[in-house]
Amino acid sequence: MCGGGRQALAAPHLFERDASYEIVDGVALVLRRRVTTRPFTERHFWFPGHGAVDTERAASTATILSNVDIARLLAARRTDPAGAIASLPRRGRIAIGANAGEPRALVDALAEAAGTFDELEVVQVLSFGSGPLVAASARGHLRVNALFIGPSVRDAVARGDADYTPVFLSEVPALFRAGGPLPLDAALVQVSPPDARGWCSMGVTVDVMRAAVDNAPLVIAEINPRMPCTAGAAALHLSRLHRVVEVDHPLPTVAAEPADEARDRIAGFVAELVEDGCALQAGIGSIPDAVMGRLFDRRDLGIHSELLSDGMMALVEAGVATGARKELWPGKAVTSFVLGSEAVYRWVDGNPAVEMQPSDITNDPAVIARHSRFVAINSALSVDLTGQVNADSLGSRFYSGIGGQVDFLRGAARSVGGRPIVALPSTAKSGTISRIVGTLAPGSGVVTSRGDVHHVATEWGRVDLHGLSVRLRARALIGIADPRFREQLTLEARALGYV
Repeated sequence: MCGGGRQALAAPHLFERDASYEIVDGVALVLRRRVTTRPFTERHFWFPGHGAVDTERAASTATILSNVDIARLLAARRTDPAGAIASLPRRGRIAIGANAGEPRALVDALAEAAGTFDELEVVQVLSFGSGPLVAASARGHLRVNALFIGPSVRDAVARGDADYTPVFLSEVPALFRAGGPLPLDAALVQVSPPDARGWCSMGVTVDVMRAAVDNAPLVIAEINPRMPCTAGAAALHLSRLHRVVEVDHPLPTVAAEPADEARDRIAGFVAELVEDGCALQAGIGSIPDAVMGRLFDRRDLGIHSELLSDGMMALVEAGVATGARKELWPGKAVTSFVLGSEAVYRWVDGNPAVEMQPSDITNDPAVIARHSRFVAINSALSVDLTGQVNADSLGSRFYSGIGGQVDFLRGAARSVGGRPIVALPSTAKSGTISRIVGTLAPGSGVVTSRGDVHHVATEWGRVDLHGLSVRLRARALIGIADPRFREQLTLEARALGYV
């Protein structure tokens, strides 16, 4: 989406004092590793380099970049998917872009060549297409390590044929950096075609992959003209890519789920907590979409979310989410990845109102807390009567992951006037099982502790557990459980000594 008259990435403004520069292939002056300074103002650009450079040299960079021989750089790196995968080490660890930025042709080629590898570890967050990497033919050759479990690897994790690493999303980038526990041998990503100065865009997926491409010694990219050009930390120079594969396929989309009556009622209780000027975080799904749909009478909302969805796009387009009152990045919708319809992908393309930042920035509780009246909306699989939140497992079977839930709930709790919210339907399996439970099922993981939980909402109401004793919490949660289960929950609470 970046070419053909689209707005090119404005590279010159990326060059500031705290960066280091290097000539690559005799033509391209590029940055190497990220700047070490933490971004606590709205003006932040991602530099893969650090050190010092005088302003005169930085100013001359624009001239050098404008004369880059892009065709020569591209030709030297161009290959097919099989050729790109052949350059990977036989053993070691690689990271693959996820969500809508997953490099599908490279994933398929990796699965095809699985037999040539010897326990190559494949690290990924939420994947739409990594199923072939956990097929029987890949066993003993490729080993997926999911930092967040998606449907394509869920059964493999349950069988023990793939791994799950529980980790806060804000802390994933540090795993890939020097000295971290998951150093990388390669990173596989999907990017836009380069602009006139050789800058590609990571488009809709910056998240944890910014750290991956900045730290891996080998970077392989699919160049896809359907990938949007996005602002912020998405810029990646062609000279940083060692192999490129040119593809042309649509990005994966996620259709909006219509809200049923229960989820619509939940949305109503959640929306009551969103006032004019609040900053928002929400995920994707019927409840977040329904909440967004109830906010069109608000003013000057702000978006700071690990995920940007169609519902948030609609609020920005309607002039509701202006970001005018945000303390950080005012006037910008800040996110680490975009996921939704083709319409939202078109909308972020060349849109200066959308700021892409990596997960250790979007999800950093300290950054989140800098926004006043931050409202974080997250989901759960079950909540026990003390307030413990299970969001990643069904008993001992891992289902999803920690993700950004704790990051945002803690950040919102520290925000002045912030409101951390856990929203869930009161029942599962067609109303036969209560999600409000006396105790979590054996083996269930506690993602959000009872000390971190604040607001909990179901279709039967909303309660604020913060500062309440276990006795008062149990009573409050029973009050928002499905009426059919309240008597049994009361009996369990008494047997447990809660009431």
